[in-house]
Amino acid sequence: MTETILVVNAGSSSIKFQLFAVGAGDRLERMIKGQVDGIGTRPRLVAVTSQRAILADETWPPSEVATIPAALDKVIAFLRPQIGGNLPDALGHRVVHGGPHYASPVVMTSAILSELEKLTPLAPLHQPNNLAPIRAVLERRPHLLQVACFDTAFHRGHPELADRYAIPQSLYAEGVRRYGFHGLSYEYIAQRLPQVAPQISNGRIVVAHLGSGASMCAIAGGKSMDSTMGFTAMDGLPMGTRPGQLDPGVVLYLLTEKNMTADAVQDFLYKDCGLKGLSGISNDVRNLLASTDPRAALALNYFTYRIALFTGMLAAAMGGIDAFVFTAGIGENAPAIREAVIRRLEWLGLRLSSQANKKNALCISRKGTKIPCFVIPTDEELMIATHTLQVMRKREYAGFQEKSA
Repeated sequence: MTETILVVNAGSSSIKFQLFAVGAGDRLERMIKGQVDGIGTRPRLVAVTSQRAILADETWPPSEVATIPAALDKVIAFLRPQIGGNLPDALGHRVVHGGPHYASPVVMTSAILSELEKLTPLAPLHQPNNLAPIRAVLERRPHLLQVACFDTAFHRGHPELADRYAIPQSLYAEGVRRYGFHGLSYEYIAQRLPQVAPQISNGRIVVAHLGSGASMCAIAGGKSMDSTMGFTAMDGLPMGTRPGQLDPGVVLYLLTEKNMTADAVQDFLYKDCGLKGLSGISNDVRNLLASTDPRAALALNYFTYRIALFTGMLAAAMGGIDAFVFTAGIGENAPAIREAVIRRLEWLGLRLSSQANKKNALCISRKGTKIPCFVIPTDEELMIATHTLQVMRKREYAGFQEKSA
C-alpha cells in the first residue's frame, strides 16, 4: 500500500493542503493540492490533481465549518476516499516560530505543543492558527504521526553577530534575538540551486522571498548567513499590511501620544501598515500595479527601494554577492517589480534582460552579466513533505534497531 503524507498550512480563515505519495526510492509525488477558505463565513473546499484537474468544489453553511479543526475534518473526509479509505501516514505542518529551542523538524506531542504556544506573542497572526490543527489531531487521533516544520529553523545556524540585538545578555538568554522567517522557502531554494544554477549554488546569493509577507536572506555555501526579519515576522521589508523596519520610537509614540493600547498597536502594525498603509488603496501588488493613483506608485517605489537597500546589507554580511534570486508570489509573477528592483541594483553589476523578464524565465539577466539574476519558484510544501518523510524513516529505523536489540 502506498504511503501518503498530508502537508497542512493553516491560516486565520483558511487551510492550504497538499497530499504527497511516497514512490519508489522515497520519491515524493504530489497527488492533490487544495484549500478550504472562508472558514466561519463562506467555507469552500477546492482541490485539484497534480495535472490541475478539478477534484472537488464544495461549500457548506458557515456554522458547519466555523473553526480550523472543523475545516481539517472536511479535508480528511475528502481525502480518505482518494487513498483507499485510509488516513494519511503522517501530517507535516508549517509552524512559523520555533523559538530558540527548535532548530529542526520535531514530532509533535502535547508537551511540545504547549511550548510552541508560548511563542504566540512573537507571531500572533500565524502561530495560533498553525497550531490549531495539530491540537485537534492530538486530541482525536493521538497515534497519527505529526511533524512540525519551522520557518525559523533554516536560520538557526546564523553567526552570533547576526542573531544579536544591542540589548543586555539576560534578554538574549530569554530568547529575545533575531530569528528570521520564511526558512522553508529559503531552504528549498538552497537545495534547488545546484540543479538549476550549479555555477552559483555554492556562492554568495541574496534571495528575495516577495509575497504578502516578504523578506530577504543572505545564503552562502547553501547556509543562511543573515535575514531581514528578526524577533518577529514584522521586521525588514514592507509587506502587504506590515510596516517592516520601524524605529521603536514610533511604537512608543503610538502608546504615549496616541494613547493606543498594546493590543491596538499590535493590530495596527500587523493589519493596517505596509503597502496597504502607504497606498491607502490595497495590500495587493496586482491592484497597486493596475492603479493610476500616485499613492499606489509611492507604495511600490518604497517597496523596491527597500529591497535594494537590504540587498546591500545582505551582500555586506557575506563580503560580496554572486547572484540574486526572486521567489514567492510577487517575486515569481510580477515582472514590473523585478525590473524596478534590478534597475536600482545596476550599480552592483546586475543587468536585466527585458525579454526574459517578461517571460518569467529562469535567468532574467543579460548574457555575460557580472551578477546573474534568477526567478526560481519556491515549494515550501515539498520541503515540509521531505522533512516529514525523513522523520518517518528515522522512526522506522529506530524501531528496527530496538527490535533487533
